[in-house]
Amino acid sequence: MNKDSRVRNEELHVPDYWEEAKVELMKRDRILRKLIPQFGDLYLMGRDDPFTTLTRSIIAQQISGVSANALWENYLIVCPKSTPEQVIAAGRDKLLSSGLSKRKTDYILDLAGHFKDGKVHVDKWADMSDEEVIAELVQIRGISRWTAEMFLIFNLLRPNILPLDDNGLISGISKNYFSGEPVSRIDIREVAANWEPWRTVATWYMWRSLDSNLI
Repeated sequence: MNKDSRVRNEELHVPDYWEEAKVELMKRDRILRKLIPQFGDLYLMGRDDPFTTLTRSIIAQQISGVSANALWENYLIVCPKSTPEQVIAAGRDKLLSSGLSKRKTDYILDLAGHFKDGKVHVDKWADMSDEEVIAELVQIRGISRWTAEMFLIFNLLRPNILPLDDNGLISGISKNYFSGEPVSRIDIREVAANWEPWRTVATWYMWRSLDSNLI
């Protein structure tokens, strides 16, 4: 089975606010004015499958992007459709065989149970505020505020998310605004105040700045 066939029927979406946000951020922020053009037509690709988005975020917790991608591919060998039903049918032993830790395996099984049993209000999330969605998601084992924020960014495509505990955001702000010096939450909030209401977009560019050889 090749990689493309394992990606399944999930569709990817470009946020409809992206171009407007880029223009506004370049007007306001001298760092983003230089940074954004260096990534051309690249943009955030949102995912339309809530369960998959949350599962992928759990898998990515506390590991590097490279390791997370490799582990995700191994998971897809065991659960190529990545549905709650398939995860439950696979069971703990098969999930562990993909390289998942015991803790992440338990988290993913618990998440699958919540979806299968209708304990989460997927159909209502689009109409709920950011904080309301976060409050519901963090009731699930393994879903931290950071994981919920990643869901808001990559699934619900919310434009103004600032994930204060995200290592990539912290490193990006340190690199681009503080010459590599350590930054505090206060520093992050001060920088990000200029990004409203497009903090998601600016955060994405902070991530991209770490993927490149740009200064």
